[in-house]
Amino acid sequence: MTDVVRVALDPSRRIGPVRRELFGSFIEHLGRAVYDGIYEPGHPSAGPDGFRRDVIDLVRELGVTTVRYPGGNFVSGYRWEDGVGPREERPTRLDLAWHSTETNEVGLHEFAAWLEQVDGELMLAVNLGTRGVEAALDLLEYANAPTPTTLTRRRAAGGHPEPFGVRIWCLGNEMDGPWQLGHRSADDYGKLAAETARAMRQLDPNVELVVCGSSSAHMPTFGSWERTVLQHTYELVDYVSCHAYWYEKDGDTASFLASAVDMDRFIEAVVATADAVAAEKRSTKKMMISFDEWNVWYQERFESSERITDIATWPRAPRLLEDSYDVADAVVVGSLLISLLNHADRVAAASLAQLVNVIAPIMTEPGGPAWRQTTFYPFALTSQRGGGVALEPRIESPTHRTADYGEVPRVSVAAVDGGETLSIFVVNRSPGEETRLDVDLAAFTELELTGALTLADADLRARNTLDDPDRVTPAANPTAEFAAQRLSLTLPAASWSVVDLRRIDTKAVV
Repeated sequence: MTDVVRVALDPSRRIGPVRRELFGSFIEHLGRAVYDGIYEPGHPSAGPDGFRRDVIDLVRELGVTTVRYPGGNFVSGYRWEDGVGPREERPTRLDLAWHSTETNEVGLHEFAAWLEQVDGELMLAVNLGTRGVEAALDLLEYANAPTPTTLTRRRAAGGHPEPFGVRIWCLGNEMDGPWQLGHRSADDYGKLAAETARAMRQLDPNVELVVCGSSSAHMPTFGSWERTVLQHTYELVDYVSCHAYWYEKDGDTASFLASAVDMDRFIEAVVATADAVAAEKRSTKKMMISFDEWNVWYQERFESSERITDIATWPRAPRLLEDSYDVADAVVVGSLLISLLNHADRVAAASLAQLVNVIAPIMTEPGGPAWRQTTFYPFALTSQRGGGVALEPRIESPTHRTADYGEVPRVSVAAVDGGETLSIFVVNRSPGEETRLDVDLAAFTELELTGALTLADADLRARNTLDDPDRVTPAANPTAEFAAQRLSLTLPAASWSVVDLRRIDTKAVV
């Protein structure tokens, strides 16, 4: 007998508005993300600027809003000046983060021009690893200042007389990590971040600043890092960052499908820490979260840059971190998006890491096609439907035990009220049992069902590849029924679904 999960939704039970920045992504100078990813001069689809138009089309379809750039670990050794000015005069550098050779063919101007083509917004990171306040101020002046100065004249000479107007800035990257160039203690980083934030606000009071939180909730300094850093920066920054990746370990599919439970706990722990600092400081300010690195990443199986040992032959754009995602991975990405929606009151921005080729929803082949990975679909469909207010669902669900997270609800649900529309996102976490979903929508004015899509497959290891790019796609769910303000549908095992409803204008009904 199929178990039934009961959900009730009420438009008055609001979590908070879903900001478009929640559907951001991330491009780092890492592997083939930039070179042979978004940028491949000579490719049949490339324009005069060298950017692949087939990739641009897919990024637009994905619905990405902000894009964090240029890193990532890369930024902690990056000199931003290397990426501006005439291309033929730009230096070639060794990138210590990924043991690669960086030609600097793509820099701030080129990336900003690419973002215009994908309707994206730049989220820029500054180097607080090997550099500091002065370099951050120079970059901010170059990017945003309207006043004629030596730096802004240089920007104009590079083809951009008007300011770039970069709004969101990251104060370094993962400075809690011993792998990071310029790694510091929480106290030392907090002081540097505070100094940098004060200086940047003197130059541009309108910037929004992200201070580095922990690079993982499993770091030994997690919690204490956030507390110390925020004690230095609380009134100076707008967001504290979270970074986290998940993958299936030792064939434990049940725990993997419940990864969003771990994301929930991570977010709630950071919120509690931030609120404790606010109380200590007698502050009325509410610190928001930028979850600016999240994804499924099989860290144990990628080609590690540490294997590139001969510094004399560090390659340009090596194939690194090119995970091929299956159905289970897509379901987990969908469930992580549900977690972000259900914390819309505190998570104001997020970045799927990354965008092209590197642990990415979009893959390319040099000289060949670009295609959608399985994880492309839940992100694209959620971004398309994510405008509105996140509602708090009341759920009665059976549970099952997982090795990593204990007892977890079988089903996770998020709902976004778009005014004229209502979108419901659902994941069945059970690896082997289908479930019937019953949703009470009596609190709404009259609705009609307009569609239901499900991503599932009898083979959880099915994936999209160069040779079979459409093996896994969402399909209409024929079990969806709606009558008397009640929605029901069958959720296959290990599945992600979205249901679309529309409010009926009863005044127009004759």
